[in-house]
Amino acid sequence: MTAKLAHIWRHPLKGLGSEAVERVDLDPEQAVVGDRAWALLNAEAEDTDEWQPRRNFLQVASGPRLSAITAVETPGGVRLTHPDRAPLDFSPASGTGVLADWIGDLWPDNRPGPARLVNAPAQGMTDVSYASVSIGNLASLRALSQKAGMDVDMRRFRINLWLDGLAPWEEIDLLKSDITLGTATLSPVEPIERCRAPDANPVTGSRDLGMLRLLEDGWNTRDFGVYFKVSKAGSASIGDALT
Repeated sequence: MTAKLAHIWRHPLKGLGSEAVERVDLDPEQAVVGDRAWALLNAEAEDTDEWQPRRNFLQVASGPRLSAITAVETPGGVRLTHPDRAPLDFSPASGTGVLADWIGDLWPDNRPGPARLVNAPAQGMTDVSYASVSIGNLASLRALSQKAGMDVDMRRFRINLWLDGLAPWEEIDLLKSDITLGTATLSPVEPIERCRAPDANPVTGSRDLGMLRLLEDGWNTRDFGVYFKVSKAGSASIGDALT
């Protein structure tokens, strides 16, 4: 069976919601265009729009209730939803205050609070300092779900592109050479080492799994998913074959 692109996820705001899309542009400078285009600095972070590590932002690893946010781009900006909030429609360019008020106690009060919504550099405010595309394997997710004894929601991992048709853990073999999805060519970089963020359930916003222990007990690893760079710009759509 030929592996195909089964799901595409984009995250307009780092750590604050996921958006399923049918098609995405891939660019060497921007990686997944529109992904992590904005990020909410915490009060202890350096006040700059340059790339900074994950710990300097409001993000799920430190605030699991944030995992239940969805974020969808709209003509006027972004629409956020959460089971414990009324929907919020706002423009990131002018919305730090309204966003911070909306988040409220979704963020732990023992953590540095929200300071400023920054416009990320072109590469997006991903967890690595280069323009990255994250790729996951649905067969590995199914193996993980079987080990966990429950369905593990793909949104826990905040991966951009999910492939179906590979064997479990075959995504590691993809790191041996360039791949093509749609009209874009991607070059391999490294596996994705995980943190506590995937412990949180994106439906409930609560931690209900110990993902690192699950990965270590089952496969002696802390990695899930792989990072690529875009070496030739193009677009990818659901149903595109992996070549």
